[in-house]
Amino acid sequence: MLDRRAVVTFDLFSALTDSRSGGSAQFAELGAQRGWAASGADVYDRWDAHNKSAQRDCTEWRSYRELAAEALATTYRELDLAGDPAADIDVVLGSVGDWPLWPDVRTNLTALARRYRLGLLSNVDDDIVELTKAFPLVSPDLVFTSQGLRAYKPGRRIYTEAARRAGSLVHIATSGRDVAGALRAGVRVIRLRRPGHILEPGSPVPDVEIADLSELEQTLAAPASGVTPRTSSPE
Repeated sequence: MLDRRAVVTFDLFSALTDSRSGGSAQFAELGAQRGWAASGADVYDRWDAHNKSAQRDCTEWRSYRELAAEALATTYRELDLAGDPAADIDVVLGSVGDWPLWPDVRTNLTALARRYRLGLLSNVDDDIVELTKAFPLVSPDLVFTSQGLRAYKPGRRIYTEAARRAGSLVHIATSGRDVAGALRAGVRVIRLRRPGHILEPGSPVPDVEIADLSELEQTLAAPASGVTPRTSSPE
């Protein structure tokens, strides 16, 4: 059973937000203005992959916005798209307030907040997280960002520092890199399955997976047995 003093953190851009839908819509709008041949989803997927690679490889602190702009510049070169990456990334990131939450988020987080301390643990800058629809659903003092912690997922430091500041932590993760990173850092993980996300082959596997946030309160109330020694296989 989870200690009531523990903090429950959520990954912002996969567990709570349907980022692909929101980001693709914004890129589609830019593409319509510029006459791009590529779809909004294609641009988003390429940009997102480059963005995650930049975060993984970042050894000396640089802001999320800076890395995201460089990832967009690479995407534009590869897809031969017209645009100004530095200006366009401000448009894309400025639109995160319009990116939709998954349908099960608002009602269940509102209910969970009556019993648990809820926060976010995300690779993002502080000003960006505050624009999102998820931000009002958690405690502002329990929002742990890559900017605030000067570290990026899936590296260990962002998890261990968040756990140190929280005192006790369980992380609700969806993406394969987030699940693996948190487990390798020794943080308890409950995996929330979402479309488009799979575990990395050979990565550690959490004890518990849920398909919907309506299952989370009961899961948090159950005894925790720790992290299994199993590793994942292709799904």
